[in-house]
Amino acid sequence: MTSIGFSTKTDTDVEQDRRTVPTDEGDHERFSHYVDKDKLTEAMVMGTPVVALCGKVWVPSRAPEKFPVCPECKDAWESFKGDDE
Repeated sequence: MTSIGFSTKTDTDVEQDRRTVPTDEGDHERFSHYVDKDKLTEAMVMGTPVVALCGKVWVPSRAPEKFPVCPECKDAWESFKGDDE
């Protein structure tokens, strides 16, 4: 007998779940990253992970001005700004 199951999760929910698993890969820990300001504020208050423009996923907990800007985030931000001009 075949059983059919239903889920309230969509493909987008599953992708979001995958994207918000904090990673410790690479040199990302040595940089400040660009994140949507509203999401950053929420993450700082709630302790939830955020996704930077470069793809880094982490729970923000330190002063970003103490670190150099992530070159990948900076390039991505500049390319977004360039589209508006």
